[in-house]
Amino acid sequence: MIDWERVNELRGEVGSDDFLEVVDLFLEEVEEVVERLRASPDVSKLESELHFLKGSALNLGFRALGDLCGQGEKLARENQIEKFDLAALLRTFDQSMAEFMAGSAQRNFAA
Repeated sequence: MIDWERVNELRGEVGSDDFLEVVDLFLEEVEEVVERLRASPDVSKLESELHFLKGSALNLGFRALGDLCGQGEKLARENQIEKFDLAALLRTFDQSMAEFMAGSAQRNFAA
């Protein structure tokens, strides 16, 4: 679910202190979008919101979430968003966050 190699790569690229800032920014921005999707997804904005989530997720190593966002983005672009399982995306987000937080603690970098 989490690509820890990518997480470590990003941490190496930006440094430990800046990594925590990147994680905090990710959590803030992504959770805002996810909460909009939970509350009342706007179909007209779904493609762009999924595109944003995909990029953010893949950048921080949330591989499963990024892959689902990519699938949804493609379906939205093709006007087939009814085929997209938003509930599965939200579950994957929750599971990814839990795995990331647990893995971060094991790796001794706070998130």
